[in-house]
Amino acid sequence: MVYLTRLLYRRSSEHIRDAFKKRFGGFQDTLRIYVKGGAGGMGLPSLGGQGGDGGDVVLVTSSKMTLRKLQMTEPTKRFTASNGVNSRERRLAGIRGVDRIVSVPSGVTVVSDDGQVIADLDQPGKQVVVAKGGKGGCAATEWNGQKGERKSVKLDLKLIADIGLVGFPNAGKSTLLGGLSRTKPKIADYPFTTVKPQIGIIHYDDNRQISMADLPGLVEGAHLNIGMGHMFLKHVERTKLLLFIIDVHGFQLSPKYLHRTAFETLSLLNRELELYKPELISKPAILAINKLDTEESQEKLQPLLEKLQQCGDYSDLPQDIAPSMPIKFKEILQISAKESTGLEPLKTRIRELLDKEADEERENDRQELLQSKAKEKI
Repeated sequence: MVYLTRLLYRRSSEHIRDAFKKRFGGFQDTLRIYVKGGAGGMGLPSLGGQGGDGGDVVLVTSSKMTLRKLQMTEPTKRFTASNGVNSRERRLAGIRGVDRIVSVPSGVTVVSDDGQVIADLDQPGKQVVVAKGGKGGCAATEWNGQKGERKSVKLDLKLIADIGLVGFPNAGKSTLLGGLSRTKPKIADYPFTTVKPQIGIIHYDDNRQISMADLPGLVEGAHLNIGMGHMFLKHVERTKLLLFIIDVHGFQLSPKYLHRTAFETLSLLNRELELYKPELISKPAILAINKLDTEESQEKLQPLLEKLQQCGDYSDLPQDIAPSMPIKFKEILQISAKESTGLEPLKTRIRELLDKEADEERENDRQELLQSKAKEKI
């Protein structure tokens, strides 16, 4: 009987653990939490003593924190600061309540329930008060301590990486990530092997490191949140460089979908980004034409290159797949991610473009600073 009880308990525990992993395991990029500032302490009207203010709830970015870890640490998802101390005869000035410091990952956008952006925590160490503590009791409050702010907020994580890989499922993004970095992503010959974002680091001989995000493949209608939709597209926003990768043979998700040529595939990727957020089109971009190690790849390559030489002329395509703002690629490279052909030139060009963008950004900042100082003198 005791053995049976232990066996049932162990199986029950394993079931709960497996259910928890299934629900919360893996990458997590959104989390809704409840925050509540501490209440202010009561004042002492007979002696004019003021109660201590309630503590605040403060979100602070940390490189060691993830949304999954935050949820596992605090399953209730409720974060409350402590109350202010009441005023007393021996201590008329009540002590302020202790703040509740909550560590969150860098790249989190804090959004209210009505969709308003409260803060964009896109740098390590950045912080924001999401729930202020109540004011301590004083004459203005008739000596009553005030309640702290209370609300629910959504933590929406957008990955911070130098490069974002953009492509349809099975274009070879994971293979490319594995070839350029030391990451070992899941690779197979069927679509959607990447179901959660992965970050790989490209290493150079002089110890320079560049981060690359392999994101779940797009499908037609991603801007409408079809497929991975917004789960994918939001992670592109903070990347400095877009690396488009297309299969030279084109793409067909399933027999229910039309087969798209490589040029049509590129057009659709361009259009999805444009419809989701037009400013993404202005990001620096490289195009990698992949799978040139396969049969008939050269026959497919030539008409594609002829189309690309026309500077992104999509006028002969149907309007429902043609973008209105064609991306101007900084470089178009031919590769085989599987055979590692063309990857070294790609690594070199990635670095050159990122360094150029960084130099231009520093120069723009310098010019803005000079203009600001000139205005101050006037």
